Amino acid sequence: MRAAVITELGHPPEVSDRPEPSGEAIYEISTVALNAVDINVGAGRYFGGHPELPYVAGCEGVGRADDGTRVYLFSDGLGLSRDGLLAERAAAGSDLGIQLPDTVSDDVAASCGIAGMAGWMPVAWRAPVSKDDRVLVLGATGTVGLVAVQAAKLFGAAHVVAAGRNPERLERATELGADATVNLEEDDLVTAFKEASGGDGPTYILDTLWGPPAAAAIQAAAPGWRSVQIGQSAGAEVPLTSAAIRGKMGELYGYTDFAVPRDEFREQYLRLVGHAAVGEIVFDIESYPLERVGEAWERQAAGAHAKLVVTLQ
Repeated sequence: MRAAVITELGHPPEVSDRPEPSGEAIYEISTVALNAVDINVGAGRYFGGHPELPYVAGCEGVGRADDGTRVYLFSDGLGLSRDGLLAERAAAGSDLGIQLPDTVSDDVAASCGIAGMAGWMPVAWRAPVSKDDRVLVLGATGTVGLVAVQAAKLFGAAHVVAAGRNPERLERATELGADATVNLEEDDLVTAFKEASGGDGPTYILDTLWGPPAAAAIQAAAPGWRSVQIGQSAGAEVPLTSAAIRGKMGELYGYTDFAVPRDEFREQYLRLVGHAAVGEIVFDIESYPLERVGEAWERQAAGAHAKLVVTLQ
């Protein structure tokens, strides 16, 4: 069978023949979403290591079980410690798949996974957004941030601010519901965040960046702020003053898809899929055939703003 195989760390996968999988339930894979974690595993940068080389890449995807049931597949070490899903067929536990409704396409179902849930779960589950919240989304120009913007509006946030560096993608955030935007190239981010948020600053921060933008956002935040931290693309460390946290009675939460209990993930994933199926959550998706997986991989590594998926059927 054809598969996208990592043979050397730091290099994109190449399409090659692999033995048929065996030992578990076998799924016919149709669509696989690419994510930053795939790139990090393939580069040897993932904290959990990587599967033995050579290995099939891909942590999540959509396929069909032996009985024809269409399912979303994720976790159980796929693409992290064992062969993943970027293959025509893959082996996984018979109870792993989440059955999909007919109303959602394969590419949208795949997009709702790692990236979609990273934007959805903080505001829906980890620290739910309330109707009086003024929400600031740091890194709102990527898929995760745009989902967070839409989810915050869906949950009735009073005001949503999208922050990022790409002017065109900030315009897209406005189209998808953001009430205001902040370009992270601003010299005085603290003032910019306060002014864009209205009142005395944001009450809720969804942070995909960490680093200096997060420090500025917490400094700008209103008393009683909540912040959910889900990424570190702007830096691994942040200098925070005691006053900004204890003085404002702030609450800082961490979030990762990989630590969510399976039943909770399943429930919330299907909730997100339901909203995406009727257009209440929108994804900007670009699709690549398996033969162009190397091109898609390099685009993902460079920080693609659209959600990239690879089709196998």
